[in-house]
Amino acid sequence: MLAVPPELTHRYEAQLAQQNLMAGQRPHYHKWLRYYLDFCHKYSFEPMDRPSLPAFQEKLRAKHQPESLCQQAGHAISLYLEMVSPAAKRHSPEDAPTSQEVETRNIPRAMAERTPSHDPTGKPPPAASPSPPFLATPSPQRPEKKTMASSPNRPRLSQSPDQQERVVSGRVKAVSTNPVRAPSQNDTINAANLKSTGASWVWVYDGLTSAIQVRHYSPKTLRAYKIWTRKFQTFTQSKDPRLVAMDDVKGFLSFLAVHKKIAASSQNQAFNALLFLFRHVLEKEFGNVEGVVRAKRKPYVPVVLSREEVDRIIARLDAPYALVAKLLYGCGLRLFECLKLRAQDLNFAMRVLTVHDGKGQKDRTVPLPQALVPELHAQLDRVAQVHEADLAAGYAGTFLPTALGDKYPRAAKAPGWQWLFPAMTLTKVSATQEYRRAHLHESLMQRAIKDAVRRSRILKRASAHTLRHSFASHLLQANYDIRTIQELLGHSDVRTTMIYTHTVRSITLKEAKSPLDF
Repeated sequence: MLAVPPELTHRYEAQLAQQNLMAGQRPHYHKWLRYYLDFCHKYSFEPMDRPSLPAFQEKLRAKHQPESLCQQAGHAISLYLEMVSPAAKRHSPEDAPTSQEVETRNIPRAMAERTPSHDPTGKPPPAASPSPPFLATPSPQRPEKKTMASSPNRPRLSQSPDQQERVVSGRVKAVSTNPVRAPSQNDTINAANLKSTGASWVWVYDGLTSAIQVRHYSPKTLRAYKIWTRKFQTFTQSKDPRLVAMDDVKGFLSFLAVHKKIAASSQNQAFNALLFLFRHVLEKEFGNVEGVVRAKRKPYVPVVLSREEVDRIIARLDAPYALVAKLLYGCGLRLFECLKLRAQDLNFAMRVLTVHDGKGQKDRTVPLPQALVPELHAQLDRVAQVHEADLAAGYAGTFLPTALGDKYPRAAKAPGWQWLFPAMTLTKVSATQEYRRAHLHESLMQRAIKDAVRRSRILKRASAHTLRHSFASHLLQANYDIRTIQELLGHSDVRTTMIYTHTVRSITLKEAKSPLDF
């Protein structure tokens, strides 16, 4: 793939900043620019010529890219064309407004500004077609920043753990160029101009991304909600989001339960996703969902391993996976809670381990197993060696939560902030072209556990989370108080912890007897 000249990259970055594009979306636009320039070079198109843009988008569609990504690619390239040829505005007959532009002009300006497929100048693009003009502004566009998520030939750049979770599902995440808000009741909408099918939902996904991130929800929540929003969009045949009503929600939830026969937990997740979508993106009253067919939720008893089975699995794990498994079982940690531990989270003097930003963004402490102290010291020595080698190589530091790196610029290279289980290789951040160290990826640990279970010839459906279930069940079997176990697991409600009462044999005396006869 062709490399974008640094001068052009800097000019394009300035163009993105001038358009108030969110900093988190700019790397995707730079990527779109690289793809576009490489496409023009490969197929002998003139990068500064407008007809090359529709051809580029048709190539994306041929690679089965979602329409939302094609629209964002069009916007990214239109900004590039505007930058390199600002005088190329509408002066020719072929630039006359199309029917789609006339229709879009009937939408209030506030809506036009929040629709990501529109040009930053306020002019809506013509309908996507192979023939020019594709955009209302023939002017040069800026470098693309969007990733070709489903293209088999795209270069795969390493990213931070949070960036990976935001980008791995490129098919369900369409990120717009401008800050987006949902339509409000103050907007005057001409219903005759709203499409009953085939409308763009790009601004909906942008608004959902903003609403999730401003509340500091996890990237997994964002990915799940986008998946359900896309399924809901398909169910409504891409009806204009401003026409979506509660009848659509009821029909969709009933469709999931009756025809798709999904699990109750999945249907509840879909319900929560649509509830969030209506309240915080579409800004509509959700109303009640009476009459909806709800999937029946059956009691779930978690899989629990015996102590002998736990030892057999751990014995078949290599470093550092064996130590991770011991912490999962010995402290009752979730997999992500363990992998996101940092060197400073271990307190050997007080013999406690601090879990930061656990499920629900809650912190807690758990007892540090005395049997693991020597292994943890040895692991810290290995972390120090890796850190010293990274510093010698001139890396930019580790990944820090939220904007902590802006407040404390030196924290990323501080020994205490290094991951307890660092990744094997450095990660390149495409936005800054810097190399940083991420933590061990969860898929590697899950694969190692699965392989160890298979080689142990254990017939139970065991996973990394099974070690956490075994921790709680074994404590309960040892007659530990259920409230104590709840605190160690980080459960908000004791009813969640009560499920483990079904995993151990009851030793309660059933025969009623008077205390006087004890």
